[in-house]
Amino acid sequence: LNMPKKQVNKKKAAPSTKKVASKPVPPPKKTIVKKPKLRKRDNPLFEKKPRNYGIGNDIQPKRDLTRFVKWPKYIKLQRQKRILLKRLKVPGIINQFTRTLDRHSAGALLGFLEKYAPETRQQKKARLLGQVKDEAKGKQIEAGKKPKFVKCGLKHVTSLVEDRRAKLVVIAHDVDPIELVLWLPTLCRKKGVPYVIIKGKARLGKVVHKKTATCLAITDVEIKDAKDLAI
Repeated sequence: LNMPKKQVNKKKAAPSTKKVASKPVPPPKKTIVKKPKLRKRDNPLFEKKPRNYGIGNDIQPKRDLTRFVKWPKYIKLQRQKRILLKRLKVPGIINQFTRTLDRHSAGALLGFLEKYAPETRQQKKARLLGQVKDEAKGKQIEAGKKPKFVKCGLKHVTSLVEDRRAKLVVIAHDVDPIELVLWLPTLCRKKGVPYVIIKGKARLGKVVHKKTATCLAITDVEIKDAKDLAI
C-alpha cells in the first residue's frame, strides 16, 4: 500500500548578523627585470674541436698509475721491511748499522781504498811475466814481496781481526741477512781494531772487482799514506 509521507516542516535558519573579517591583501611583489646576458662572439679563426675519449678515438691523457703497478717481489719485501723497521723497536746491536759514515767521509775512504785495490788477473799476469823476464836477464828480485792491497772475504777478515793484524775494518750496512756481520763490530771492539760502517755493499764490491762485499780490511799501507789512515 502506498501510504502518504508525513510532511515535516523544516525551519529555515535565520541569516547571521556577524561580520566575517576579510583576508589581508599581500603587498604587491617587486618585479625583477633580468638583464639579458651578452654572449661572447666566437672567434671564427679558432674552431672548437671537443675531444672524444671513446674506444678508437682520441688518445687518453696520461695518468699516475703507480698504485696499479704490480711491483716485483723483491721491491715489495724491501718496502715491507722498511715499514717494519720504522714501526717496531729495533735492538741496539741492529740499529748501529743505520748510523753510517757521512757522505763526505765515505767518499774519501773509498778513494783511499781504491789506491789499494787488489790486482786484476791481467795485472797479476803482467807483473809475474815481468819478474820472469827480469830473472832471465839476471836481475836480482826480492822473493816474497807482494803488492799491498785490501783484504776481502768474511772469514779472512775475521781471522785478521782475531790476530789483531787488521788496521781498519770497513763493514757494509745492507748485508742480507744481517746476522752475517752482526757480531763483527763487537769483535772489533773486543780486539781493539777500529771499524766503520759504510753505505752500500756494492760500493765495497767495486773496490775488490766483485758485485758485492760484506766487509774489507786494511792490513798494511805505504809510509806516505800512514797519516791518512790515522785520520
